[in-house]
Amino acid sequence: MAKVKTAFFCQNCGQQSPKWVGKCNSCGDWNTYVEEVIHKEENGLGSWKQGSSLSKKKNSPRKLQEINYEEHPRLVTFDPELDRVLGGGIVPGSLTLIGGEPGIGKSTLMLQIALVLKNTKVLYVSGEESESQIKMRADRMQYQSENCYVLSATNTQNIFQQIEALKPQLLVIDSIQTLHSKHVESAAGSVSQVRECTAELMKFAKETGTPVFLIGHITKDGAIAGPKIMEHMVDTVLQFEGDRHLSYRILRTSKNRFGATHELGIYEMRSEGLRGVANPSEILLSQREETLNGVAIGAMLEGNRPMLIEIQSLISPATYGTPQRSSTGHDAKRLNMLLAVLEKRGGMRLGQQDVFLNVAGGMRVDDPGLDLAVCAALISSYEDTALSPEICFAGEVGLGGEIRAVNRIENRIAEAEKLGFKKIMVSKYAVKGVSFSQLDIKVIPVTKLEEMYQQLFE
Repeated sequence: MAKVKTAFFCQNCGQQSPKWVGKCNSCGDWNTYVEEVIHKEENGLGSWKQGSSLSKKKNSPRKLQEINYEEHPRLVTFDPELDRVLGGGIVPGSLTLIGGEPGIGKSTLMLQIALVLKNTKVLYVSGEESESQIKMRADRMQYQSENCYVLSATNTQNIFQQIEALKPQLLVIDSIQTLHSKHVESAAGSVSQVRECTAELMKFAKETGTPVFLIGHITKDGAIAGPKIMEHMVDTVLQFEGDRHLSYRILRTSKNRFGATHELGIYEMRSEGLRGVANPSEILLSQREETLNGVAIGAMLEGNRPMLIEIQSLISPATYGTPQRSSTGHDAKRLNMLLAVLEKRGGMRLGQQDVFLNVAGGMRVDDPGLDLAVCAALISSYEDTALSPEICFAGEVGLGGEIRAVNRIENRIAEAEKLGFKKIMVSKYAVKGVSFSQLDIKVIPVTKLEEMYQQLFE
């Protein structure tokens, strides 16, 4: 009987060690090493053989000038939100990882894409649901496709046998944590299994030119479960976010080798599936019948997409000794910085005040161009005076109280004009040499917070 070979793996980064250690030398985390049984085939080829009949690429060096990627154009999914996030469509041979909380809609999104691509042969592999359960979901979406095939399996050897027989043009794996390979004798979802299965799928995608989508679980901290090396192996990492109690979902890009990493896609969850939101500014601005104090509209930018978003604030006397500083959807450290600027440069007494800040719509923003809107909302709540519903803001606030310019101010102003705003307050340095004579919106340039205060409240 052969001796069982074991090793210790870090559950965070996947670092291997022959013995247990308390602190990982690679990522620095403590108590993350777990013992796993390992076993590799002697030839080391894994499940996907290089000599398979599906392989299209030759293992020989080629001159860079002779390579023409235009022969294999991107696959357009007819989903404008996903195409924008991916950089214009699905790249042949790419490996894409989609992570998100349970029940957020990852499987729904991938099954919807598989059904929409009517002229593309798609294989949807599910290790979590049976074929009848997937059929029930597809019937609820009311999509019909003759080229969508469903396979309920978790063994990679069986999956690759079906792939070689079917020869799909797109492969979806739901999820990577449920797959297991016979070459690794550890439980499904372990570091070694996830790494081995991802490596086999990556080899299949690169050799055949077939795009592969992997659905991944996340940890309680919000990171994708499994070794960190998995995110390095794939070409694109997408994060599907949103509150399960709200109807809107946000698709973000944290890594993309074939496009920008700051693009954003917004979906609305309905009973028949996910619907792309073409104009997110309209859903991010709440419909109020009366003006309220502490509310300001800011023009932000997500990738190449301008959006108007509502900033809500509330300032009230502190009930207890230590005042609270609470922020939802906005960086708490940046809020503390803006409060310090308002107290130092603006003369506001906020030392004994509770401050609450909320970004409407469940969005999470990090654009410094919203600083001016945040300050306007805080001043409005402090003065107990409502701002005009016809004005919005776009500008960064410095530590000296100066209003700094933000990038692509023309797109922000055009978005505000399209939504019917009459005025927009921006930095004076952002409008130098720019003509706004043809616009129906009034541009108010300011240089300091004092000028903003005078324009709004005097």
